[in-house]
Amino acid sequence: MITVLITPNKIHLSGHANMAPEGSDIVCSAVSALTLTLIRGLEEIACMGLRESVEGGNVCIEWQEMNDTGKALVDTWFLGICGIAAEYPVIEFL
Repeated sequence: MITVLITPNKIHLSGHANMAPEGSDIVCSAVSALTLTLIRGLEEIACMGLRESVEGGNVCIEWQEMNDTGKALVDTWFLGICGIAAEYPVIEFL
């Protein structure tokens, strides 16, 4: 199960989908790709300062202030995560 916690200043993901053997799980890969792209977008497109921690099965992204570009990126990331969750019910939102 992948757990997603979203607060006004933080996104935290933890866990694994366990849909396939480690290294070939398309759900984990999709969530990771979206989330790593979000981090780069927030830093390089939205020019936001972040505190981030990316470790196997655990990602935390924190910020002090959200600008409009950052909000659009987070909203787009959330649409992608919701799309994955609709197809593969191994994502839990807190």
